Amino acid sequence: MSVATADLLGPVTALATAAGARILDIYGTAFQVDEKEDDSPLTTADLASHRTIVAGLQRLTPEIPVLSEESAGIPFAGRSGWRRFWLVDPLDGTKEFIKRNGEFTVNIALIEGHEPVLGVVQIPVKGLCYFAARGQGAFRQEAGQAAARIAVSRLGPGPVRVVGSRSHGGKSLEEFVARLGEHTLVAIGSALKFCLVAEGKADIYPRLGLTSEWDTAAAQCIVEAAGGRVIAVSGERLAYNAKESLLNPYFLVFGDDSRDWRSYLPDSL
Repeated sequence: MSVATADLLGPVTALATAAGARILDIYGTAFQVDEKEDDSPLTTADLASHRTIVAGLQRLTPEIPVLSEESAGIPFAGRSGWRRFWLVDPLDGTKEFIKRNGEFTVNIALIEGHEPVLGVVQIPVKGLCYFAARGQGAFRQEAGQAAARIAVSRLGPGPVRVVGSRSHGGKSLEEFVARLGEHTLVAIGSALKFCLVAEGKADIYPRLGLTSEWDTAAAQCIVEAAGGRVIAVSGERLAYNAKESLLNPYFLVFGDDSRDWRSYLPDSL
């Protein structure tokens, strides 16, 4: 990993925190909710965070293009030649933001050669930040506290600890956890699920539904830097900007690779 990439981690973490503050400015107000073309919700907080992050990244690295959920209309012909770019979800978990349950994040990733090499996931309501860069490890930092290194955990003798989507569950997830046998299941929103695996508080996050690349890139970097893995249900590592569609395949996030997690997948997948 280049020194330049490692040096970006501090400024990008600060930028994510600034974007989180903009989100909180709106969180307690009577904000407006609109719908995008895909019927997903959009709020003024999404846009305020987007503008904060894009402006900050352009000042920090004017030579590196930015692909954000709120500016995702760049055709593949235009972005396919990008070797290095920022991939941003300014407000991951907009549905959780609208519900005001606090389970939403700011996600910023640096992609090099289709792989996330830097990732920041900031939780505005908690003032908590997870961050990582390839070769530097993964960290968790509470507001006003020193950063602490985090790592995935090995499977223990008790139930398998599963995290799943709060707003996007479904029959496939039910079938997967039923095949696991003894388990606990915690439903939580946004990229927080990845972070729980990264810090060893969960064993497996099966995502058997649609996500986009900006939903996962930053958190994937954190999980991998913490010693975990993020793979498509077909077995390949998730890749970025490698195809026209920005939708991810269904995937699994886990810390301990001594178990064949794919063997629990429903036959219908």
